[in-house]
Amino acid sequence: MGFFDKILEKLKLKKKDEPAAAPAKIVASERPADALAAGQAARAAKEAQKAKDDVAHPAGATAAGAPAAISVVDVVKHLEELSAGKDLNWKVSIVDLLKVLGIDSSREARNELATELGCPADLMKDSAKMNVWLHKEVLKKIAENGGNIPASLLD
Repeated sequence: MGFFDKILEKLKLKKKDEPAAAPAKIVASERPADALAAGQAARAAKEAQKAKDDVAHPAGATAAGAPAAISVVDVVKHLEELSAGKDLNWKVSIVDLLKVLGIDSSREARNELATELGCPADLMKDSAKMNVWLHKEVLKKIAENGGNIPASLLD
């Protein structure tokens, strides 16, 4: 389970028993070129299957052609309840957001989360800039996963 998955789990956007995506199998070879070619072939096959699946089952549609319902969790309400009586401002601080959720908020943990979410290397060198980026990215990802994050917090 990735670090961000812990956040989704705490916000009830992901169940503990939901299986994680299976990692791609990489076939090792004695010759690096063979391993590279095998990896490229596996990726090409996966992309071809995804394209085929997308045509057969477009995103957001059910078998009957109706839009699929997306479950929305009232993340704001949940975070407000968790932060009640605490001097934490989860709306502006990634450290406070992680603390409200009961997740490790240390620099090392935030570095791990930033790396997982693809933080640019230049921001990783500056803790303050990384934290601002990380806070916005986490809120954006929560919204993408069914959380009701207000647009004012996503700007």
